[in-house]
Amino acid sequence: MQIFSTVTPTKSTPRNRIGMRLAHTLSLVSVLGLAACSTVPLEDTPTRAQTTEFSVQPMKSFGSPQPQPAQRSNGNIAADFLSLHFQLESGRELPVFTRFETPITVRVTGSPPPSLQPDLTRLLGRMRNEAGIDIRQITAGAANITIEAVSREEIGRALPQAACFVVPNVSSLSEFRRDRRKDKTNWGSLRNRERLGVFVPYDSSPQELRDCLHEELAQAIGPLNDLYRLPDSVFNDDNIHTVLTGFDMLVLKATYAPELRSGMTRAEVAAVLPDILGRLNPRGVTYAPQPVTATPREWIEAVQTALGPGTAYQTRLESANRSAHLAQAWGWTDHRRAFGHYMMGRMLQSGDPQLAQRHFLTAMQYLQSTPGTELHRAYVTTQTAAHAITLGDAASALAQIRPMLPVAQRSENAALLSTLMMLEAEALELLGDAEKARAVRLDSVGWARYGFGSDWAVRAKMQEIAALNPRNRLGG
Repeated sequence: MQIFSTVTPTKSTPRNRIGMRLAHTLSLVSVLGLAACSTVPLEDTPTRAQTTEFSVQPMKSFGSPQPQPAQRSNGNIAADFLSLHFQLESGRELPVFTRFETPITVRVTGSPPPSLQPDLTRLLGRMRNEAGIDIRQITAGAANITIEAVSREEIGRALPQAACFVVPNVSSLSEFRRDRRKDKTNWGSLRNRERLGVFVPYDSSPQELRDCLHEELAQAIGPLNDLYRLPDSVFNDDNIHTVLTGFDMLVLKATYAPELRSGMTRAEVAAVLPDILGRLNPRGVTYAPQPVTATPREWIEAVQTALGPGTAYQTRLESANRSAHLAQAWGWTDHRRAFGHYMMGRMLQSGDPQLAQRHFLTAMQYLQSTPGTELHRAYVTTQTAAHAITLGDAASALAQIRPMLPVAQRSENAALLSTLMMLEAEALELLGDAEKARAVRLDSVGWARYGFGSDWAVRAKMQEIAALNPRNRLGG
């Protein structure tokens, strides 16, 4: 991003590792596979979106951040910190620790849309207040980090399949194109961070743009690796978390601890980490360390194939199945075990909805026994609650949806929140409470504008979910 996200795992070039966010084949909050089971074309599906109320619903934004503190031992966090800072996603080891050694300046160039500035201001404020990083925005002159807002087409020409990315020692996309084969853009050759370029799409939804800002700016100043084993972090190729979490802020705060400096070896950093984390995260001393299980390349490659665009359906299905079997063989019981079942469910739901639901329920069983996976469960709920609606089981759908609404709110995921609310509205319609359904549906529009962007995208999402309702499919 993202276990159930809208982005795929990052891939690396042999020479230069370029941090980037990619578009997933499987959409997180899409229920189109279920809707496609109906016999009513989407353009004929009754929808209440085409009203005067729809047109006047403003885009909503989130209030004060509500990050949850890291909830594991400092010993485990130290191991995560070292893996995040001393390894690239390809598995290549990094020889030394790097960070900015001066106050960090950020400048925006290109064609930023209106939503970028408030989201960037909020992000920089969090980095200062929660991570204690000396970072500020400037409006002119050379900056340590240049965020260039360009089109998705330009990003695609520079790095096919990328949604956004960060590169060392450049300040513009044109400079990256010119120097992409040079050693200056190779993260493995970096010994100190002084100048980086972050490239984000101005023509994506506000949420996707914000997600890019969080992930790429965090990697510009902090860890370069992503770890599938992390359930509570944006530093994870599943990208379920789209804004920086409490764990992420702790990692960034430790990255800029005075005991550390660029050029330190892994052993040197490891030696001082216990004292750093003990000072910054005293609660972490109270948690018992848990065994850490690495994520083998074999599993990662199966996931990448399953989610990779341009791959034949049968190949993707076999790869998803392989990831599930590997997780079973290795005895995993965490969110990674759930991942394969989720992918299988998403791929099968159009052709075999009953089998898909069994995979979703299996994924939910593993998530329920894994701490810190509430947001993962909310994503699965969009699939299981949608299925309940297709069966006319409104009570079951509401029982699943309502506990997940505050989870989506706390996680600042407007796409997920609006999807859950639209599903809730359809369940209320099934119960005959048209007035409340209308109120919930209209309330979802403001979040959908942020999560999905344009009016046509919001209307399409509403039509997609309305098509689940058996009353609509029957013309009732």
